[in-house]
Amino acid sequence: MWKKVQNIRRDPRVALSMLGPNTSAQRLRESLVVYGSARIIEGGAPILLQRLAHIYVGPNCEFPPPGLNVKPGYITHVAPAQMRGIGPWIESGR
Repeated sequence: MWKKVQNIRRDPRVALSMLGPNTSAQRLRESLVVYGSARIIEGGAPILLQRLAHIYVGPNCEFPPPGLNVKPGYITHVAPAQMRGIGPWIESGR
């Protein structure tokens, strides 16, 4: 089992951070940090990856590639509790 999975099962508090492509009026890089609680689901990762590949790559994409030794993997669900950052998504929520 992956160390990250063990850590989330032990303490489900998580933070996800993302950088945007733009700079704010204050000359700061747009960013978003989501704090929340995570839960781990065993299995289902290849099916989810295929669904996401159809959305982001195209309808004819096969991912993971055929013949690859694909393991069931893990899916992490995050329930957002708080958001912070710099950008229009934060300012509109105030």
